Amino acid sequence: MNDYQKILVGLDGSVESTKAFDTALATALRNDAELILVNVIELRSYQSIATYDTIVAEDHQKGAELLLKDFADEAKQAGVKKVTTFLEYGSPKVMMGTTIPKRENVDLIVLGATGMSYIERIFVGSVAQYIINHATCDTLIIRGK
Repeated sequence: MNDYQKILVGLDGSVESTKAFDTALATALRNDAELILVNVIELRSYQSIATYDTIVAEDHQKGAELLLKDFADEAKQAGVKKVTTFLEYGSPKVMMGTTIPKRENVDLIVLGATGMSYIERIFVGSVAQYIINHATCDTLIIRGK
């Protein structure tokens, strides 16, 4: 079993990301590791929302901040000694696959699998697939089943 010290988990409020959090939390507790909670707001979609409705954009940001705070509180109550949160703007796959892991010396990335179809992945691209192919550390994909 690997000894992980910095575990990044991507959170977007989906059922899959909640399951990823549960796995990352258990792994952090087993390893006495730091848990890094990340939410990345897709910059292109955020800019288009902000252009038309600043209230919606602000609500999106506040919702992401609250999501991170709630999961951080849960991790601390469960006994994780060090919890770090990041709300970032940009490409989720790049931020969670390379930028944040390199900057924070992450040694495990935990993500929830998406329920996208093959056609959706062609047009949208799979965040998990990108991270698997580009991360320089271990990656664990949690399925919703």
